[in-house]
Amino acid sequence: MTEPLRLSKRMSELGLCSRREADEWIARGWVRVDGIVVSELGSKVLPSQRISVERQAAAEQSKRVTILINKPVGFVSGQAEDGYQPAVALIKEANRWSEDRSPTLFHPTQLRSLVPAGRLDIDSVGLLVLTQDGRIAKHLIGEETSVDKEYLVRVRYTKGDKLPDAELRRLNHGLTLDGKKLKPAIVKWQNEDQLSFTLREGKKRQIRRMCDMVGLKVLGLKRVRIGGVKLGNLPEGQWRYLGADEQF
Repeated sequence: MTEPLRLSKRMSELGLCSRREADEWIARGWVRVDGIVVSELGSKVLPSQRISVERQAAAEQSKRVTILINKPVGFVSGQAEDGYQPAVALIKEANRWSEDRSPTLFHPTQLRSLVPAGRLDIDSVGLLVLTQDGRIAKHLIGEETSVDKEYLVRVRYTKGDKLPDAELRRLNHGLTLDGKKLKPAIVKWQNEDQLSFTLREGKKRQIRRMCDMVGLKVLGLKRVRIGGVKLGNLPEGQWRYLGADEQF
């Protein structure tokens, strides 16, 4: 690749920050290309050029928080819609998990630019990530993400006594949604009425639609893990900070 590209895009590719953060840093004069400050938005660079950021940028980035919440039914992941509250409305001191070990002190400014890194349907519960850090958002929901997500799904088979093994194999590898073949999944029984799904993609209402295609009715859906971060014992409706020792 030898064509010049936008500085903000290149910074995102290098994992320095999100494009939005890059534009902020460029405008503030915090970005250098080959040692020279570049403050004009839309500037382009060659892949061979060296990009560095000022200490102020790194300091500001270190203050950005990532929050894990056990989302209850009835809350939407993102902006309020159809009269339903967004999950971010639950982020307040009173709802912080008493067993959160993070030394970070809560402050309302942490709610600014706090966005969901992925979706969880209004009728689903479990682990939802809200972050101010564009690097984490890109890692979890970027086009090239390989982070897997695990769900526990309570189901009822509607076409007989038991889901045939052939249909379970289809859930693992063989279904098509929206005209595209799904990536291989790991789907297995946890007990007689509960399946675990491990997915590397997140199409809208994917698990419910997959289940419907093989005659399973979803009675409950809970996300319990995103990459290396588990929901654990975090109570429903409560939240905690991502620990310094945790990685997705």
